[in-house]
Amino acid sequence: MDRTEVVIVGSGFGALATAKKLAKAGKPFVLISETTEHLFQPLLYQVATGVLAAGEIAPSVRAILAKYPNADVRLGRVVDVHPDAKELVYEAAGERHTLGYDSLVAATGARQSYFGRDEFAKVTFALKTVDDAERLRAQIVRCFEEAHTTTDLERRKNLLSFIVIGAGATGVELAGQIKELAGRYFEQSIRGVTADDVTVTLVEGAGVAMPAYGGKLSEYTKESLEKSGVEVVLNTLVTDIDEHGATLKAHGSETGERRTAETIIWSAGVQANDFAAALAERTGCETDRAGRLLVNPDLTVGGRADIFAVGDMTSLNNLPGQSPVAMQGGRHVAATILGKTKRGTPFKFRDKGSMAIINRFRAVTKVKSIELTGFVAWVLWLAVHMVYLVGFRNRYVAVMSWFGSFLGHRRPHFHYAQEIGPIEAPEARIPDDETAKAA
Repeated sequence: MDRTEVVIVGSGFGALATAKKLAKAGKPFVLISETTEHLFQPLLYQVATGVLAAGEIAPSVRAILAKYPNADVRLGRVVDVHPDAKELVYEAAGERHTLGYDSLVAATGARQSYFGRDEFAKVTFALKTVDDAERLRAQIVRCFEEAHTTTDLERRKNLLSFIVIGAGATGVELAGQIKELAGRYFEQSIRGVTADDVTVTLVEGAGVAMPAYGGKLSEYTKESLEKSGVEVVLNTLVTDIDEHGATLKAHGSETGERRTAETIIWSAGVQANDFAAALAERTGCETDRAGRLLVNPDLTVGGRADIFAVGDMTSLNNLPGQSPVAMQGGRHVAATILGKTKRGTPFKFRDKGSMAIINRFRAVTKVKSIELTGFVAWVLWLAVHMVYLVGFRNRYVAVMSWFGSFLGHRRPHFHYAQEIGPIEAPEARIPDDETAKAA
């Protein structure tokens, strides 16, 4: 039997925080993930809008943990767990493997939720993975390139129309960046396309933008977006989406309004990944409507003292699904496994504040009762995100990219390449009079 002392499932903030603390203490562990990259998810929108390259926000977990001989990183997908036998089942290279453990830490994060309308996934763009970001980046470039050459005015309008659903941090950051792209990049590089030609609509079901902040920060966010040219539509739900637009329905309205757009981005909700369901079934742990594990105060799962879960796949005390919660949770679990924290000790989150960027030189920051907006908040956002990027090279390259994008007009990671495909020859038209003679 292949065994180790600790198994960590995932490679995000919670998983890496757990791994680092165990590694430094010399505790043997195996980290299993479907990707061996540590994704800095808060910056995915910058990959989608050409500010950063994927490699700058997704360094290799193997490289991060390479100096620790007690760390074993494996590429695989965990499919089942047997708590009584203390065994985990994962798939790798087309085979199933069983791995024994003393302690198990689940940190598989969350995926996009469509609130029961899973068909929306086929006609919208998400932003949860590197592949999502690169797909959206290619779509943005394609829309502007095709708008540059088409002679169909209606199609041009649709190509330059973007709808972002969900006014949380991701939706706000995306909407602001797409509008900024139009004026600070594409207007400079593509003749005949101006910022006024581009329509960005941000749709939110709540009555404020960025509901998690509220108050003056939400108001500042809405006003800043509108000043930049983004249309902010509040108290409105999306009732239907297809490849060429969406139907918006305001609260209290009996009819919906059809909006056409070639690009619709969904950032309205999340749900736990599949491994959460397997853990819930095997341990008897309850879940919420989003499939997140209702973990115990000490971050154990169900009635198991040897199974822990952290991050976005969990729900505890209404804590936000943010990276600081996952990282602190991971360190708490590692300390418990190492015996530095007494078993059963409740996890206490130390709120160091929240922040989100709106567009160039505008951001919002909330640290307890202190609220900052504008340029000061924007500089603070840059500093904090630079600190949390893993690796010196990642920080250095990110800073250079930020200087080029925010202070200049560069988007160094947009790549242009026409997709070559067969073009059907137009059918020969027969004049009406010739048609009549032939008849």
